Amino acid sequence: MIDGVPDDLDETLVREPRETAAVLLDRLVELGWTVAVAESLTGGMVVSSLVDVAGASRAVRGGIVAYATDLKRSVLGVDPALLEAHGAVHPRVARQMARGVRDVLGRDGSPADVGIATTGVAGPEMQDEQPVGTVHIAVSTPLGTRVDSLVISGDRDRVRREATHIALRRALAAL
Repeated sequence: MIDGVPDDLDETLVREPRETAAVLLDRLVELGWTVAVAESLTGGMVVSSLVDVAGASRAVRGGIVAYATDLKRSVLGVDPALLEAHGAVHPRVARQMARGVRDVLGRDGSPADVGIATTGVAGPEMQDEQPVGTVHIAVSTPLGTRVDSLVISGDRDRVRREATHIALRRALAAL
């Protein structure tokens, strides 16, 4: 609890993932911006949430599920030395994924305006010496890149669902 506010207040006030995705897409269209998504931990759930909304093609460029570590390097341009030193579950990896997907899924030599990336450990076992529930979410825009690192409790399904919802909320907040 922070200053008398229940720990779960944020969860009680947030929109459902589909509603958050719809609001995010409306805002992107209003700005004339596009979005590209790079996912590992969430395995396509973020981009799926976006394309579930009618009219998503007005802003969604696409998504890349780079579940394997080597794809983060070869497709998204994540620094191989970073991956070697820290593994795929690291905030700088999420940052580079979000920046990389903007370039990879851009158009006519221009990057997508927003890149969203997720990496982490959904379980059931640790990865890269990181505990289950470790999540890094990055949102990159022309104004900069923000990475949120958190631990989500629960089983594999809950970690992935919550990470998806948080990624959408963070992207909306970045706009």
